[in-house]
Amino acid sequence: MADALAPFRWLEASPGDRDDLLGEIFCVSFFRRLEPAEVLRRFGAGRPGRRMTFHELARKVWESMGMTDDDHVGVVQAGGWGVAVELRGFQATLAEPLTGLSRGCEVVAVGRHDYAEDSFVYAVDGKVVTSFTPHLPGTRWGSDLDRINKLMRESGLPPEKLDEEAWEATWDDMYSNRISRAFLLAAKITGVVFTPGILDGLLLVGAIRR
Repeated sequence: MADALAPFRWLEASPGDRDDLLGEIFCVSFFRRLEPAEVLRRFGAGRPGRRMTFHELARKVWESMGMTDDDHVGVVQAGGWGVAVELRGFQATLAEPLTGLSRGCEVVAVGRHDYAEDSFVYAVDGKVVTSFTPHLPGTRWGSDLDRINKLMRESGLPPEKLDEEAWEATWDDMYSNRISRAFLLAAKITGVVFTPGILDGLLLVGAIRR
């Protein structure tokens, strides 16, 4: 039987692993029918973006750490979605920025943060519809918690709250596969399978204030 999570395993790589491209803290967000320039504008980029490779973006992020108050976001087009990558950032998973980011469109965001909390967010037209921590999908918040329940179940993210025995029995699996499952759910909503190949071309990169 094929492993549905296989295309997303690289997003769970440990620091230093061969597959570790994005690091321990990152956010990937998908914007329905928005082009990269508009996505950057919504993030608050004060200047037009510059075309860069992913590795140039990563170098710029590392060079600016602790030196400025700016984060850098790289955006690429994938199908009908603008895909934004925040290295060491997570603006697209925060409720306040999402109000503007999702105005008049749909946004799906997945955040990994090994020192705080991972996130999955689905927002539409300025409102968070459903949001949860990927290893605890039974605890959700938003304006329409059950809208994507079917897709959650298909992704191995049961929206029902589990009793203590079931929670303990599934904990190891849910935690170790939390990021892969969140990106599988994002793919089911957007139709975009976020693979390393998406980062092979040039990204439109802009600086935004933390």
